[in-house]
Amino acid sequence: KALSEMVKPAGINLAINIMPGGTYWDIWASTPFGFTAWTHRPLGVQVLNLAYRTGVAWNETNYSNAEFDSTLDKAGAILDPNERRVVTRKLEGILQDDAIISQSFWRSVFVTANKRVQGLYAQVALEHHYNDVWLDG
Repeated sequence: KALSEMVKPAGINLAINIMPGGTYWDIWASTPFGFTAWTHRPLGVQVLNLAYRTGVAWNETNYSNAEFDSTLDKAGAILDPNERRVVTRKLEGILQDDAIISQSFWRSVFVTANKRVQGLYAQVALEHHYNDVWLDG
């Protein structure tokens, strides 16, 4: 409802159709406007390779930009995170300039456990890392 209200001033009448995952995944690549939750990856260029590189299977927008692809190749070849950050900034600028996505929110990640469980944390890629987890008392 909040999203529908936010876009009304732009003259957009948005009808939200919440559906089971199995139904959504049958049409996700062909729907004219849809929201896909992308799970975090260790490197930002990983999601860009999966979602926006020309011709890849999960490119749900059918985006194709030779400059983006070549810049993505460059970013993927840089080991130093600070150097890669500079090139990734350029990639983000290309996506923004081409206006192919709408990022309306960031998804929060939570973890809950009994208070005896120690060392457990919410891992952003929704993975479970138990190597430093223990039960107290």
